[in-house]
Amino acid sequence: MELLGFDLRNEASLETLTQDVVKSSEIEGEILDPSQVRSSIAKRLGLDQYGLVPSDRNVDGVVDMMLDATQHYQKPLTKERLYSWHFALFPTGRSGLNKIIVGQWRDDSTGPMQVVSGTIGRERVHFQAPAASTLEEEMKEFLDWFEKNEEEDAIIKAGIVHLWFVTLHPFEDGNGRIARALTDLQLARADGISQRFYSMSSQIRNQRKAYYEQLEKTQKGGLDITHWLKWFLTCLENALLASETVLEKVVFKHRFWARHSGLVLNDRQVKILMMLMEEFKGNLTSGKWAKIAKCSSDTALRDIQDLIRKGILQKRQEGGRSTNYELIK
Repeated sequence: MELLGFDLRNEASLETLTQDVVKSSEIEGEILDPSQVRSSIAKRLGLDQYGLVPSDRNVDGVVDMMLDATQHYQKPLTKERLYSWHFALFPTGRSGLNKIIVGQWRDDSTGPMQVVSGTIGRERVHFQAPAASTLEEEMKEFLDWFEKNEEEDAIIKAGIVHLWFVTLHPFEDGNGRIARALTDLQLARADGISQRFYSMSSQIRNQRKAYYEQLEKTQKGGLDITHWLKWFLTCLENALLASETVLEKVVFKHRFWARHSGLVLNDRQVKILMMLMEEFKGNLTSGKWAKIAKCSSDTALRDIQDLIRKGILQKRQEGGRSTNYELIK
């Protein structure tokens, strides 16, 4: 990453943080718009990016939490800091349609905190968290340990942080997302840098079933957490390996724009080329171009033919009912 230079490191970090925020929310079943997440992160980091879009309050909240965890990883972790993260996740005081306690530990007024699956009458309790009456003392012990600079391996500590926090389940909602933010904070401390170039949340999302199985097995077991730590470290290794794909995309985009820097392109062309370099769904046709760019079919075809002449697009070999186009790599 040091060899890539300042601008590419920023771009790679932006890509990774975007993945982290989107996938961490996706693990909990909340789908965020990646373009909103990317725009929110870019604005907060002061990065000059093309095509920024307005972002919703719930997107900004989870972005604020993640950036505070990673950009300010050296700041002490306190109860008040965790409360502020919780406020950021639930700015309206609601989780979906349900009113929840925000910015303080849960109180168990509606019964014990349980992770449950299954239909009514056939519920299965996967885990029951410690009683709310013990949380003040339990969280003080957790926070004191978190800030101790002992000779404990920093990566092993990240695995313990994740398991310990999500087992305490101190908030009424949002515990998984906060646990993953804490994991990123500890990994940033281990790396000694605020920029993120690999995404644990993306890898956990890929292994979501195994993630929940490992948590349940460990939480219902004794105090030996060796199997959990082995799983966590393997997940981290896979996250590092997967980061190569993200970095390859960043380098490709950089080289693409450098190669075509002398060409004159209109806003429609730039917009769709940017989309093609991200996660473009389906094949690119003149009809889809017209719909995305909000222009006529004739204008779309002229835009495409212009890019073909300039050596940027080419017709796909497969053919089919409609002519498809793709980037020249």
